[in-house]
Amino acid sequence: MKLSSEPAGKSRELALRRLTETPLDVLVVGGGIVGSGVVRDAALRGLRSALIDQADFAAGTSSRSSRLLHGGLRYLAQGRLGLVREASVEKRTIGQIAPHLAQPLAFLFPGRRGTSWALWKLAIGVKLYDALCGMRNFGHSSVLSVGKARHSLPGISTDGLTGAVRYYDALTNDARLVLDTLRSAEKHGATVCNYTRLAAAERRGDVWRCSVEDVETGTSLELKTRAIVNATGPWSDKLPHANTSLRLTKGVHLVIDRDRLPMADAVVMAEGDRILFAIPWGERMILGTTDTDYTGELAEPSCDASDIRYVLDVTNATFPEAKLVESDLVSTWAGLRPLVADRNGNPSDISRRHEVKMNEPGWWDVTGGKLTTYRLMAEETVNAIARFLANGAVRCETASRPLLEPSEVGHASAIVPPAVSESIVRHYCQHEWVRHLPDLMIRRTSWRHYRRDHLRVASEAASWMADELAWNEATTQAEIAQYTTFCALAQTTTNG
Repeated sequence: MKLSSEPAGKSRELALRRLTETPLDVLVVGGGIVGSGVVRDAALRGLRSALIDQADFAAGTSSRSSRLLHGGLRYLAQGRLGLVREASVEKRTIGQIAPHLAQPLAFLFPGRRGTSWALWKLAIGVKLYDALCGMRNFGHSSVLSVGKARHSLPGISTDGLTGAVRYYDALTNDARLVLDTLRSAEKHGATVCNYTRLAAAERRGDVWRCSVEDVETGTSLELKTRAIVNATGPWSDKLPHANTSLRLTKGVHLVIDRDRLPMADAVVMAEGDRILFAIPWGERMILGTTDTDYTGELAEPSCDASDIRYVLDVTNATFPEAKLVESDLVSTWAGLRPLVADRNGNPSDISRRHEVKMNEPGWWDVTGGKLTTYRLMAEETVNAIARFLANGAVRCETASRPLLEPSEVGHASAIVPPAVSESIVRHYCQHEWVRHLPDLMIRRTSWRHYRRDHLRVASEAASWMADELAWNEATTQAEIAQYTTFCALAQTTTNG
């Protein structure tokens, strides 16, 4: 059964054609969380807007995070109150405009004698954290006695344990936040195209003339735009005319079954001055993350055996009875943080501040920041563009305009992966720009990371995708083979 009479391939052809039909006000390059925020904001202000990405939407950093909306409690210890305040306000804003993607989540942070994390310091810290959120956090913080901490954290190490604090952030779905932001942008007039690459850009007079390539067919298209936004994250210094300086750091995450650490709340696991999290995610638990400098290839950063050992060692030190080993892992992922360059200090000490810079007339580089502050980064970017285009009278509405209407959310927009069904696969193909099997298995559903039987699911889903995307048998089998190889290589990497 089809949910729509228009083939997904036809929708893509129309989107590519729209890129060239009329000169644009804004072309956003990069379909991660920042780019999606910029194109939505621009569209809501009535600017002729489009977004392209050389791969799938959210294929980079924006589908490889810790899946948290958070103010950054650990930044309080570094004295970065402004950064915490900024992110704390933004996490609540996302909770208001996208409540389906902001699930309040309590965190328990054990205090320990003889460490940097004394209970009295933590108690002051979480109250300040609430205050910086304007006392409108997702829940009120509290202090737990040793007994209550042990009850709430079965199996917790009692070495130096003096109690715990409870504070609140929110669980989200990072790739889903990107996709729903793009759905909103398209609804308000933006054109979005994945697998479309910016090949060249030249400014002539007041207009940028751009050559873009359809990655799937190799076809070149020419378009005109008054402004370009480079929102490509780790790739930002690879674009023509870009002038960015990044320090990339890698963060890895491990997924285990929830019953191996049966916690109702998330847990902060301290290792020296570093902190990691154990985050409940439906029937699973996410462990992470690391924060190490990275200089390798950008597309598929690996989760190395040493990364796995480090995260498991910290988890087992916090919960000695768990005795987690590599065979307990359901999956892993690794992502890159495109931090504004600061070559001094440890990676975890570098500020998550962001920069919006116009380095040439009409060309903006947007770097740094984090998932939680994406809307603010977009607002600042579009404010600058509106001033440049002499269109500053239109104010930003993204802090108050709902991302989706309730009727538009449905079971396809969820934090925990949906059940496998033909109808939902067809929905993603028809309405959410799916082109290849990993688009569905990783970014749209998270089945790759959530389900132990994901290879079987991929084979079944490919048969439904074939009908929607007009694949022949050879193409269908090639998609399955490529996905299987990708997963096998990822497994080989984690095994060292």
